[in-house]
Amino acid sequence: MTLRFLPAESPNGKLRDLAPLEFELPAVLEAGEPPEARGLSRDEVRLMVSHRDDDRVSHARFRDLPDLLSAGDVLVVNTSGTMNAAVEAEREDGTVLELRLSTRLPAGLWTVELRLPAGDATEPFRGATPGETLYLPGGATVTLHRPYREDSPRLWLSTPSLPEPLIGYLDRHGFPIRYGYVRERWPAGYYQTVYATERGSAEMPSAGRAFTPELVTRLVAGGIMVAPLILHTGVASLEDHEPPYEEFYRVPVETARQVNAARGHGKRVVAVGTTAVRALETVTDADGTTHPGEGWTGLIVTPERGVRSVDAMLTGLHEPRSSHLAMLEALVERGRLRLAYEEALREEYLWHEFGDLHLILP
Repeated sequence: MTLRFLPAESPNGKLRDLAPLEFELPAVLEAGEPPEARGLSRDEVRLMVSHRDDDRVSHARFRDLPDLLSAGDVLVVNTSGTMNAAVEAEREDGTVLELRLSTRLPAGLWTVELRLPAGDATEPFRGATPGETLYLPGGATVTLHRPYREDSPRLWLSTPSLPEPLIGYLDRHGFPIRYGYVRERWPAGYYQTVYATERGSAEMPSAGRAFTPELVTRLVAGGIMVAPLILHTGVASLEDHEPPYEEFYRVPVETARQVNAARGHGKRVVAVGTTAVRALETVTDADGTTHPGEGWTGLIVTPERGVRSVDAMLTGLHEPRSSHLAMLEALVERGRLRLAYEEALREEYLWHEFGDLHLILP
C-alpha cells in the first residue's frame, strides 16, 4: 500500500498542517479486542523495529525488547493509570449522553467531552448550551460553563459536583472510554499498564500496555533503567484530528537526572509512548538538558521544533493525519517513517490501544 504525504508546515492549530502521512487504514487492521482475547499474553503482540539512521525494518515480539536494548539505556515510562472516565449523563429534556472526563484543571474545573450513543458506538454531541446542568448517576451533576476553545465545541469547561471522591465515584458509576472499533466493553483492568501508580488518564497510555512484571524484571536485570513520569492523557479526537489539548504532567528529579546521565554517557533514552515524549520535551531546554517539573503542558511536538530529550521511542501505530505522526516525524525522517508504515500495513500489524507496537531506534 502506498502512503502519500500531507504538507508539514508551521503549526497554526490546523492538524492538516502538522501530520505527515495520510493513508487508508483497513478496518481489519483495527484491533477490536485485547490480545488476551486473541489467545496472546500482553507481551506477545508484535513489535516492528525501524531505525532513524537507515532504512532497516525488522520484526519481533514485544517480549524480545530486552534483546534490542543495552545496559545503561533508559526507558522512560508514563505511570499514569486509566480512570473509568466515561459516565452516563442526562440532559434536562431527558436526552441520554455519554460524558467523558478529559483533563483536571485548577479550581476544581474539568474539560469534558459529550458523546451521543449511536448503536454500539458514540458520535460527537454538539447541542449543549453554556450554563446547562447534566445529571449523572448517584446524585452527581456536571455544570457546563463554555466551550474550552472558541474554535472548537468538542470539549467543554465544566464543574463536576460529586457525592464522593472522584476515583471512587468513577469506579462505582463509570466505565472505560471505548471507540467504535472496540466491539464490546472490557473490564477496567484491560486498560491499565502493570506499572500504573496514579490514576488520572482519560485514556490508557497504551504504548506501555504490553509490559508484564516478568518483562520489566528481565529489563532491569539486564541493566536497563526504568524512569517514571506522569502525564494524564485527555480524550482523543478521532473524528476531527485536533491537536492535543493541555494535559497535566510531572517529571521527578530522579527521572530528569537519569535522562541527563544517559545522554551524557552516550546511552539511549527510549520514551515509551508519545505521552512520555510530550512530558519530557516540556521540561527539556534547547541545549538538551532535562529538568524536573510539573504543571499543564500545551506543547505540540512538530518536525519544525524537533525532539531534544530522547533518541528512541516505543509507540503504537497511529491513525492517518493524527498529531502523533507529526511527533514521530520530529524524531525520524519522513521517508523512513513512510517506509515503516508501509511495512506495517503490508505485514498486517494491528492498530490502536490493543494492537501491535513500533520501536524506533537510532
